[in-house]
Amino acid sequence: MSKLHIKKGDTVKVIAGESKGAEGVVKKVFTESLRAIVDGEKVKKISKHTKPNAANPNGGIVKEEASIHVSNLMVVDPKSGNPTRTGRKLDNEGKKVRYAKKSGEVIS
Repeated sequence: MSKLHIKKGDTVKVIAGESKGAEGVVKKVFTESLRAIVDGEKVKKISKHTKPNAANPNGGIVKEEASIHVSNLMVVDPKSGNPTRTGRKLDNEGKKVRYAKKSGEVIS
C-alpha cells in the first residue's frame, strides 16, 4: 500500500461530499480504511449515543466529527492558503520531505 498524502496535524480542505468547502485540521488518520477525522467548524458532525462513564456521567447523545475519505481531502498550501497536491523530495540532508506542488513550500 502506498503512503497517504495527508497525516495528523495537516490543515486540509474538503473538496467533495457534504462538508465540501470546509477547512480543518486532521485529528486522526485511519490507514486501513483510508479515512480521516477532520476537526473543523463546518465539518459534518454525527450523533453518537454514549453510555454513562466518568467523562460523561449522564451519558446521552454526543456530537462528534464524521470520518471523511482521504480522496475528498486536499492539503492546504502553507504559502498561499489554497488547496494543493503534494509531492515528496529529498532535502539538503538527504531526508524525504513533503512539499506543496503549487508553491514548492515544504509541508511540515
